[in-house]
Amino acid sequence: MGRWSRRVAPLFLRWLAAPAGQRWLDVGCGTGALSGAVLDAAAPVEVTGVDSSPAFVTAAAERVADPRARFRVADASALPLSDGEVDVAVSGLALNFVSEPGRAVQEMARVTAPGGIVAAYVWDYAEGMEMLRYFWSAAVTVDPAAPDELDRFAAVCRPDRLRALWTGAGLSRVTVDAVATPTAFTSFDDFWTPFLGGQGPAPGFVARLEAADRNRLRDLLRSRLPVAPDGSIRLTARAWTVRGTAT
Repeated sequence: MGRWSRRVAPLFLRWLAAPAGQRWLDVGCGTGALSGAVLDAAAPVEVTGVDSSPAFVTAAAERVADPRARFRVADASALPLSDGEVDVAVSGLALNFVSEPGRAVQEMARVTAPGGIVAAYVWDYAEGMEMLRYFWSAAVTVDPAAPDELDRFAAVCRPDRLRALWTGAGLSRVTVDAVATPTAFTSFDDFWTPFLGGQGPAPGFVARLEAADRNRLRDLLRSRLPVAPDGSIRLTARAWTVRGTAT
């Protein structure tokens, strides 16, 4: 998902349209994709990225070599910042991995100055991720007990749920919208090869299959995907965006 995730951050920032010269917080910063996009496009005075993974924090610090950025190991449910310390608090593709998303949004609201922006985006695992929807539909055909990751993440990744999280944290003027990015593959092999990496729910499922079932899954996907005459496959990935104003 990494190559598509990097494309969503600039779309999100254009939608957010935050003013220049702000103090930003990136919650669940991972390896720094959103933080880097903020530095490139939003003219911040500073960006603080926090993540519970020390390895991700180290990678983000190595990747984003900008004096305005700093990265810290921290729990999204207990942010090590003072009340009102930032002007914009954001989270990119991370809320569905947080054990207490409601608490995390409350913390983002707490550390944002009154009138500031609290915003996030998450993949639409319920309906909008065509690549994964094709995969898990075929996987369930091969193995009815396949653990569909879309069902696991969909609870947070819905407009009504996001709106409830934001209003529940006391944020005002809450807006939920969608952004979409094309996910184009040059060939079926370009689509299929990432599922053989073994990391993540879908590749992990493929790795556990016997060779015959793995081949059956591959062939079933090949027959179902919308392959163009030139062999390319053009799908869409949708993310839900949400923003509110700190009070």
